[in-house]
Amino acid sequence: MKWHDMKDAACPVARAMAVIGDRWTLLILRECFLGTRRFDGFQQRLGITRHLLAERLKRLESAGLLKRHPYQERPLRHEYRLTDSGKAFAPVMLALQDWSRNNLPCDDSAPISFVLRENGAEIDPVLTDRRSGQELNHRTVLMRPNTETRAKG
Repeated sequence: MKWHDMKDAACPVARAMAVIGDRWTLLILRECFLGTRRFDGFQQRLGITRHLLAERLKRLESAGLLKRHPYQERPLRHEYRLTDSGKAFAPVMLALQDWSRNNLPCDDSAPISFVLRENGAEIDPVLTDRRSGQELNHRTVLMRPNTETRAKG
């Protein structure tokens, strides 16, 4: 089964992977957060083929993470902007960068960093529960199947 066939799956992880489940899509989203908006800009920064880029942008647009806005009339050209849903992906990008930095070390410095808007200080992210404020990790959270979901299929 292909990833995009999982878009209607009951599992939220599978549904998310149907949208962002390949390297190009994640890198396109990274570029969006870095301010890239135009097709040529994505292509230049990523070195991705036009066909693949167009396909991934369409997928992100149909999933509601990006929205096209015209910036030129003749010929008609569009730029791609993050929607609220796309902006809500920021913590996932932050978590991926943090996980990679801590578990996949590299001698080169990272091409991007996350800093606080108010003072530019680099951050050290941690995932917490909104209600309790407790840090969430493999020691504090148990992943378990829902018995209702498992019984249905």
